[in-house]
Amino acid sequence: MRILSAEVVYTGLGTPIRGGAVVLQGERVAAILSREDARRFYPEAPVTDVGFAISPPPVNAHTHLDLSSLPPFRGPYEDFVRHVIRHKRARGVAAADAGLAELQRAAPLAFGDIVADEAAMRKLLQTPGLRGVAYWEVFAPDPAEAEAAFSETVARLRAFRRLERPDGLKLGLSPHTPHTVSAPLLQRLTRLAIAERLPLQIHVAESPAEAALHRDGSGPLFELMRPFLGDWRPSGLSPVQYLARLGVLEARPTLVHMVHVGEEDVRTVAKAGCTVVHCPRSNEALRCGRLPWELLAKHSVEVAFGTDSKGSAPDLDVTREVAAARALHGAKASPIALVRAAVKGGSRALGLTPPRFGRGSPARALYVWQTPSAEPRV
Repeated sequence: MRILSAEVVYTGLGTPIRGGAVVLQGERVAAILSREDARRFYPEAPVTDVGFAISPPPVNAHTHLDLSSLPPFRGPYEDFVRHVIRHKRARGVAAADAGLAELQRAAPLAFGDIVADEAAMRKLLQTPGLRGVAYWEVFAPDPAEAEAAFSETVARLRAFRRLERPDGLKLGLSPHTPHTVSAPLLQRLTRLAIAERLPLQIHVAESPAEAALHRDGSGPLFELMRPFLGDWRPSGLSPVQYLARLGVLEARPTLVHMVHVGEEDVRTVAKAGCTVVHCPRSNEALRCGRLPWELLAKHSVEVAFGTDSKGSAPDLDVTREVAAARALHGAKASPIALVRAAVKGGSRALGLTPPRFGRGSPARALYVWQTPSAEPRV
């Protein structure tokens, strides 16, 4: 017998244990209980404190693997968009391969990847042994282009669908943001996702300038987007309420970032049953602000974690996102809520059955988190 103890033990079912322990007999789980009870019931067993947590493997619910060769950037969100455009040649299969290799070293259970390169999408879908969703990204802000963009997207999705395999990634769809996909196209893509049962993921309420753009067509993001918008008009709504009015939330999309939201927005998201993906290191790098964790918790919104891209985060290790969130939110986000979000929230964001372990499970089912640090491993 031997005992592994941690600040948090989460089996994937029920409430995580603060100050928990897992008792191993050989290479099988014999018991899961508090640290104190483990020492009392198994007094002869050696105890190893493994650090922060023991759980099933976490999920990285939001990545951009084909941006993994992008030079790192820190600065305003609008300048980051320019940075991505400037380095668009860095995107592609080679970058996605490098990102996937780094991601796999962190050993997440699954991942959700936004894909903008056709060759990268084909390779991801054809790679065996991957779990999660590869979301094809759509960018078409001009309403006049909606029909052509929709037809092109349908054709691509049909071709990609033929590449799905039972032991690989599922195909999904990602309208980039509420302001980079026109209203008529957003509505058609939503209906398509519902009809074809395609998982949907969309960036929303990421930067402070996004709210100004939607409210009255002002601010630095509007100035950046102006050449691409055509006959676009501001809705006068928040980005979340704009999506709700268009019916996009009926598809229960995963909503990435959700930083600049109010209580009405959070109520709307909770009612729709959407999961939110938190990317604290990217938010900090791009000066986006702090996700209101306590407001989402108040309304029982499911939260997951994602690393976003290597352009705005130092690595693709989702446990370091959790560490960053812990430092950012302090007492407003308990360690047990953070671990649960990374495991169960991440699985739900990607439409997967949340993993679990229990008595009799093999020791290899346990994911051991070291003491959390937001700094990349060296």
